[in-house]
Formats: sequence, structure tokens, C-alpha cells
Amino acid sequence: MRRALVIGHGSIGRRHVQVLQTLGFTVSVVSRRGEAAGYETFGSAEQALAARSFDYVVVATETATHLPALVALARAGYTGAVMVEKPLLETSQQMPEAAFASAGVGYNLRFHPVVMALREALQGCAVEMASFHVGQWLGDWRPDRDVAQSYSATRAGGGGVLRDLSHELDLANWLFGPWRRVAALGGKLGSVTVDADDGWGILLACPRCPVVTIQLNCLDRVARRTITVHAEGKTWHADLIAATLEHGGTTQAFSTERDDTFMAMHRALMNGGGDVCSFDEGLRVVALIDAVERASVEQVWIGSAAA
Repeated sequence: MRRALVIGHGSIGRRHVQVLQTLGFTVSVVSRRGEAAGYETFGSAEQALAARSFDYVVVATETATHLPALVALARAGYTGAVMVEKPLLETSQQMPEAAFASAGVGYNLRFHPVVMALREALQGCAVEMASFHVGQWLGDWRPDRDVAQSYSATRAGGGGVLRDLSHELDLANWLFGPWRRVAALGGKLGSVTVDADDGWGILLACPRCPVVTIQLNCLDRVARRTITVHAEGKTWHADLIAATLEHGGTTQAFSTERDDTFMAMHRALMNGGGDVCSFDEGLRVVALIDAVERASVEQVWIGSAAA
């Protein structure tokens, strides 16, 4: 019997619970909201690890509490697989020493069939420009909750679109190589959040693409998630919501269900990692988030320390 522990039982935690059950795990939960109906529930990771042995742990708490959860796992001597929801950390910090069998960050859009097809199509191409756009009105993210009560609306919980929608930052690195320098404008532009950032325009230089633009926001009344790439006189347009990839006058449609990318990501990590975002890659995204905020405040280009 395979056992999994999901730390955090908010909306994303509940989703991981359902996916892991579908994959055949017996799932326990760590929740500060009290007992999770239908699941063995613990008040802390320490209590859970003292009571049971787990093969797989998912950290699905607010971003600001990811590091304490990882520290708790390391101190308890946990050596199984670990998946941490994105972004890995709120800001760049020292990671704890741990002996996890495998570890990854929950950038499940790497496993979207449109993204995978785009990545394969671009192999060997000299890419000239790329643009990412993601946006959806914050009130539509979790329609069953008051926006002001959502951690996404406040800075204290590690919310804000730069972190909540950091999939695009990871995909830029994954598709075009580790970012080299960045300029940005953005922050809290509208009134949808309490005090968290709600919109950004980002300009990146990457090894495989000299010009990458990323626009992300929680202001779009019409949900949108697209990637457009120009290379060698050709253009690819990926629509992750419609699940289509346009190229050369033709449109390829893909079939994908709501939890398919999550299941593929979990399977890959359980099998050793594969295309799952590693902790090192996750830290690179965190460093990029830090650089974006600094670039906007100082109105300068920020270079990557790893470049």
C-alpha cells in the first residue's frame, strides 16, 4: 500500500488529494483548519511523520510556509519523494539539507500536451522572439471564496500574480534556457487585490531566445493563457485553455482533462523526476521573481547570478 501525505488542505491541497487517490495512494492530510472529513488528519507534519511512514509528500500550503514545511520534513529524516507547490519559496533563501529520494516543484503546465508539442516542435530551431500572456480575473479563481480572504489577494501569505502565475516564468526557462537578464514594470495596478501585485509586464533575455515578453495579471475578464513563438520565418501560437497549437495555417487540437497534467507530473516524480521542475530550477524561478521586483523598483536591468 502506497501512502501519501498532503500538507495543506486548501483548494490546491484538496486537488492533490483527489489526484493522488486516483493514482492509488492512501492519503493523509495535515490541516490547520481541523479534521478533513474522510481523511486521516494531523495537526502538523511532525505529528504525521511520527505516526506513519509515507512514500510521497506534497507541500500545498501558502507559499510563505513552504520552507518551514521542508525543514520539518528534513528534521524528521523523511527520505521519500517530495512535491512542493509553486513557487518553491516566497523569496530566495537557503534550502535545508535533506535526503529526499526525489523532489520537484508543482509546475504542472510542463505536462500540458500543447506545451509538450510546442517544445518538441522548437527543437533545433533558432528562436527569434517569444511572448507569453496569462490573465484571469482574481474573483474567478476561487469563486466559492471571498476574494479578500484569499491568500492570493495579500502579500502576507505570499500571494500576488508574480508568484501565483509563475508557471510562465518556469516555462520561459524550460523552453528557452535559464534567464540571463530581466527588466519589468508592474505591481498592484488595480483594485482586485488587498495589497498584492495584480499585473506585470516582463522582458527577458534567454540563451535560446533573445527577446521574451511575459504579461501576467489577475485583471483579465476573459481568461487567457497563450504562448507565441517566432522562429526561422515561422510562427507557433499555443492556446493552453483551448488546448490548440497553430502553425503554418493549421490548428492541432489536443484532448486534456482537468487533472491530466497533475497526474502526469506526479507519475514522473514518482518515477525519478523526468521533466518535473527540479528544486534547482524552482530556485531559479524564485531568483527571477526577486529580480523582477527589484528591476521594477530600481528601473534597471537585473542580471542573473548564474548567467
